[in-house]
Amino acid sequence: MITLTQIDTSLYLSSRKNQGTGSSTLGKDDFLKILMTQLQNQSPSDPMKDKEFISQMATFSSLEQMMSISGSVDKLVQQQAHTPVVEYSHLIGKEVEYKTKNDNGEIQTEGSGTVSGIAAGQDGTEIILQNEKRIPVHSIIEVRDSES
Repeated sequence: MITLTQIDTSLYLSSRKNQGTGSSTLGKDDFLKILMTQLQNQSPSDPMKDKEFISQMATFSSLEQMMSISGSVDKLVQQQAHTPVVEYSHLIGKEVEYKTKNDNGEIQTEGSGTVSGIAAGQDGTEIILQNEKRIPVHSIIEVRDSES
């Protein structure tokens, strides 16, 4: 007869680290694997009902469509990031007047210059004047043809 005098605490489930290496989200391939495993392991005396199978296939179809929409939305967001720069490109070569305000809402500077470029800044789209000064687009108060 074997007598145990001590319990090995390293064998407790709570002390074991999670050994999963997969993703926390399920994709369409994972869904198909689960469905195929379910079909292979169903009881011959009680097979999956038609309604259940159709329901699961509809769920798969919905999942596939949502993944497609998600990819399309990602592409759209990437394209929209460049839109403001293109939108204001017609200002290049134009003379602009601008006002900037301080944190109290008081006019800090007022000036004018010829636009040489457009850039995406930290606070939105900016115009670049010929003297390399950058002005937020929302600070422009007047645009006119350059008198060069």
